[in-house]
Amino acid sequence: MLRINSAVRRSFFRVCTAAPVKVAFLAVVVCAAHAPRPVQAQSLCESCEVQVGLGGTYHFWASTGSLVLPVSVTWDENRYEFGAFRFTTQQLLRIPGTGEARQLAHPYWGASLSRRWHLFEVGPVQGYCGFGLALRTESDVLSASKWDFASQVGFRFHLIGDRALGEVTMRHWSNGGIQLPNHGEDFATVTIRIRSRLFGIREADQIPIDPSLDVDRLLIANNGGTEEPSLP
Repeated sequence: MLRINSAVRRSFFRVCTAAPVKVAFLAVVVCAAHAPRPVQAQSLCESCEVQVGLGGTYHFWASTGSLVLPVSVTWDENRYEFGAFRFTTQQLLRIPGTGEARQLAHPYWGASLSRRWHLFEVGPVQGYCGFGLALRTESDVLSASKWDFASQVGFRFHLIGDRALGEVTMRHWSNGGIQLPNHGEDFATVTIRIRSRLFGIREADQIPIDPSLDVDRLLIANNGGTEEPSLP
């Protein structure tokens, strides 16, 4: 009976503690869905920016050896980000003074949805931070839960004038101590925007039409001042 009650209590605890993470995830999704959109939209994702790059994992500023392959999409002038990440190899933390290493995680897939905030802008460099939710395909000593909170801080900068855009982002995923163990997944990514106009023209690059422009009068002037009869 005691074993059954203990199992029931553990199950109830997991359900209750997972609820805040899922509620936060829904809040980020709702905010992203209600993000302001340009009136003159020329595509389904006018302000989307696709970025790809490389990254690596670390723990307490010591490398844990896993190569990260990130693909991310930002939209609404970098206010929102969705990223997919492949942690390609196992993560090992070397124990100082010994030849041993502790295994922290196996290779896995992860994804995050975050809200970003602009911090500063100095010349071509912009600083930002973000917060959202992450989902992992594996649970381990880094995080006992597959749903985690996702925080980030980084810089974006222009390359080759305005032809390319790069980002350097430090990321941390953890469940906030809801379930233990919870050491947290730390990794950094370096990404570059590819084909900035793949999804359309950004609002900042659009040239608005002067509302006072009379197109009909301009056509009449180009035809020598005579108005052509309209078709029946």
